[in-house]
Amino acid sequence: MAHAETHAGQQQHPIKLYLLVWGLLFVLSTFSYLVDYFSLQGFLRWSLILIFMMLKAGLIVAIFMHMAWERLALIYAILLPPLLVLVFVTLMVSESNYILFTRLAFFGPGP
Repeated sequence: MAHAETHAGQQQHPIKLYLLVWGLLFVLSTFSYLVDYFSLQGFLRWSLILIFMMLKAGLIVAIFMHMAWERLALIYAILLPPLLVLVFVTLMVSESNYILFTRLAFFGPGP
């Protein structure tokens, strides 16, 4: 009886939600496979692969890791640092392109 009382305060999520997410993950994985099947190349290929990857990761984190039901402070504590890392990586790539341009402009191409 004590075991049932312990779990009485916990929220139960419907199995339909998990089946829907599994279905969406299957569809997104199929789309990701179709990118290779249709031999898409270049920027479009990598953009689609990254978009499908982020959507799948977001679904897994939100539903299977129960982040959708957590407090906002915890969500910020987990999701904000990787987002800031992406911002800093973007800034570093931009800076590296500027450095390369400056070196080529002043020193010319190598031998």
